[in-house]
Amino acid sequence: MIQQVTRGIKISVETRFEGMFYKDHRIQNAFAYKISIENQSNDAVQLESRFWKIKDSLNNIQTVSGEGVVGKQPFLQPGEKHTYQSGCLLTGSFGAMNGYYTMLNFSTTKKFKVKVPSFKLSASYALN
Repeated sequence: MIQQVTRGIKISVETRFEGMFYKDHRIQNAFAYKISIENQSNDAVQLESRFWKIKDSLNNIQTVSGEGVVGKQPFLQPGEKHTYQSGCLLTGSFGAMNGYYTMLNFSTTKKFKVKVPSFKLSASYALN
């Protein structure tokens, strides 16, 4: 598990390989990731948006951005946690993701970025 704390917001990430399949005339590797967002600060916050940079071992790079995570913009009081699962497809058997969440602090009404640490995606068939 990978973890990082930014301005009192703890991000924890777990990944797993889901399998291979054929799509658009190419073999695709499916990966799932589970992320927990824990508010360890003294202020209520809300996740407004996300940004991801995804790179695979064949040097393919994708960026993904948008509102919330899996259709939600979780509101977290101090001590609360939100966990969700999502996934991505890679052409290569290895890759990595990193990014950030844009959060709103309800005490200061200011937005801030919470870094999501870089995490690796590895297909089990490619590991020695």
